[in-house]
Amino acid sequence: VDVYGLTSGVAAVSAGDSHSCALTSAGGVKCWGANWAGQLGDGTFVDRSTPVDVAGLTSGVAAVSAGDYHSCALTSAGGAKCWGYNNFGGLGDGTNFSRSTPVDVNYLASGVAAVSAGLYYSCALTSTGGVKCWGNNPAGQLGDGTFADSSTPVDVIGLTSGVAAVSAGDSHSCALTSAGGAKCWGYNGFGGLGDSTVVDRSTPVDVIGLTSGVAVVSAARYHSCALTSAGGAKCWGHNGFGELGNGSLDGYTAYPVAVSGF
Repeated sequence: VDVYGLTSGVAAVSAGDSHSCALTSAGGVKCWGANWAGQLGDGTFVDRSTPVDVAGLTSGVAAVSAGDYHSCALTSAGGAKCWGYNNFGGLGDGTNFSRSTPVDVNYLASGVAAVSAGLYYSCALTSTGGVKCWGNNPAGQLGDGTFADSSTPVDVIGLTSGVAAVSAGDSHSCALTSAGGAKCWGYNGFGGLGDSTVVDRSTPVDVIGLTSGVAVVSAARYHSCALTSAGGAKCWGHNGFGELGNGSLDGYTAYPVAVSGF
């Protein structure tokens, strides 16, 4: 169905757990859906069935990412702002208070190239090719070598440079290196890190067989997928619902398998 009021003038869209956000061609952000934690950013906690403007972000935004219960935006000035659920510090403002309007991520008012919101945590790619994450960290998804939450950004160990993209999933994260490799860290109970184990990792590990030739990587709940530079698709992790696309329902696979037909 058409999203009310957004039949034109949209540059990008991002869907979270129960809310969605759009970046307009004018550089503004509009969100709709569940709003119990302020994830729509309109200054209220009222659910919306049609898009509302995110307060203070009607222009000057370059990208938006809707996480499970919070949202983040990259400004055209290279800053990161987040809003919504914040009990574990996923907004990065140094507090644990949920926000119904955007707040600046501490230490990331500039120099940010991309931002990705996950479940209770977020990650950013810096303009120098590094990765920083903040928020919930029980499975090591912040990548700083600990399992401690952080309400401000921390460096992902080994990824302070040489990264081209980052994707925050529910409890694990993945990065695309500038050399075309895939690395993941965090929750690994179903093999979503792709290192052939089911051991959680608090620092990045190489995805087996994907140290080069990767164009895009995406982390989901318990599985991950990559687009190869040859135009193929590979996935790894939980597969109880067939999410790896290899024609099986084998529970999980802790290393990449080819998606059938690609």
